[in-house]
Amino acid sequence: MNGIHDMGGMDGMGPVEPEENEPVFHETWEGRVYGLGRSIARWGRGRNWGSFRFALESLPPADYLRMSYYERWFTVHVNRLLGSDLVTQDELDSGYADASRPRPELLPPAANRGLGSGLLDVEVTARFGPDDEVRARNLHPRGHTRLPRYTRGRRGTVIRDNGVYALQDTDGNGQRLGDFPQHVYTVRFTAQELWGDRSSARDSVYVDLWEGYLEPA
Repeated sequence: MNGIHDMGGMDGMGPVEPEENEPVFHETWEGRVYGLGRSIARWGRGRNWGSFRFALESLPPADYLRMSYYERWFTVHVNRLLGSDLVTQDELDSGYADASRPRPELLPPAANRGLGSGLLDVEVTARFGPDDEVRARNLHPRGHTRLPRYTRGRRGTVIRDNGVYALQDTDGNGQRLGDFPQHVYTVRFTAQELWGDRSSARDSVYVDLWEGYLEPA
C-alpha cells in the first residue's frame, strides 16, 4: 500500500532526535493502550478484524500525521470494537456498559488460522544466497506490504538468509493473501543507490525482505 505511513526515505519530516534513557511509555495512558490491545485480541476471533498494520495504514493521512504512535493504536482498537458492535458509541462516550444490551460472546477461532508470523520449521528451497545481487521488485499493492517504497526498483546485495517465514501481505481489504512460506533475506542497499549522489558513499541501509519481493539483478 502506498501512503503517508510509508515514511522511509522521505524529506522534510523533521530531525531525528534520540531521547537518552527513553522510557517504554511516556505517559500512563500509553501503557493502558498497549494493555487494551492485549486484552481485546481474543474478541477478534471469528470477527474478521483483518490485519492490524493494514488498519493503521488506512487511517486518513492527516490523522496519521497528527496522531502519536499510541493514539493511532487506540484509534484502531476503538474502530474495531465499534465496527464489531462489541461496544456502542454511547458506551464509549459515557465509559459505562449499557446494561440493556446482551453481553458479547467470544467466538471460536477460524478453522484455518494460518502459519503465524514467526520462524517456520519447513523446507523451502532458497532462490538466493549471500553475496547474490538482487533488485527489489517495483510493486505497488493495494494492501499492506513489508516492501518499503524507497527500495522498490533498487539494486542490493543479499547479506544473510534469515530462514522461512509466512508472507504477511494483505489484499485491499486487509485480509491476508495467504501464508506463502518463503525465505526472508537481509539485503544491503547503498545509500547512493537509494538516494543518489547526495548520500555518503560510506553509508548503507539493511532491509529484511521476503523472497517474493526480489528478482535477480
